[in-house]
Amino acid sequence: MAESHRVTAQGRKKWSLPQRPETDQNKLASRCPDGEAERKLEVPFRGQISGGLQPGKKVIVVGLVDPSPDRFYVALTCGRGSREPPPNVALELCVRFKDRQVLRRACVSGSWGEVERAVPFFPFIKDQPFKIEIHCEHGRFRVIVDGQQLFSFQHRVLPLNHVDTLWIKGSLKITKLA
Repeated sequence: MAESHRVTAQGRKKWSLPQRPETDQNKLASRCPDGEAERKLEVPFRGQISGGLQPGKKVIVVGLVDPSPDRFYVALTCGRGSREPPPNVALELCVRFKDRQVLRRACVSGSWGEVERAVPFFPFIKDQPFKIEIHCEHGRFRVIVDGQQLFSFQHRVLPLNHVDTLWIKGSLKITKLA
């Protein structure tokens, strides 16, 4: 399934995801509390965070980096509508392999903030598995990769319970979400 990537006149990335027909099995999985386990974890991926985020909640992405990776994205956004990209992105995490960077930023009311770049190490290796944990805490997200803290990112989008969608795309395969 091909993913397209364009930049709008305002310099914003356009997150274009192909539309998949919703089968009866997908309808059932999206209604079940544990529907993530039943749904195919295909990239690009867009899924609901049940009840939105709140301090104490975490999002876990387990996956495998492609053999020839370029980059991949993990984003926590508000709203699951068709607008691409959503106007509020609480955290966009971009892993770039060419320059071994882990970039993150937020988008509030359609306006992207400054990119944060500093990380103590680059944890992703081509053709190797990884586990990203995004812990929602009071005032910040704390991101842990393979058991090691990578960075913290201050909340810019509030209220947190409006952050209800997980987006994943790029040079990776998803093996598990929690």
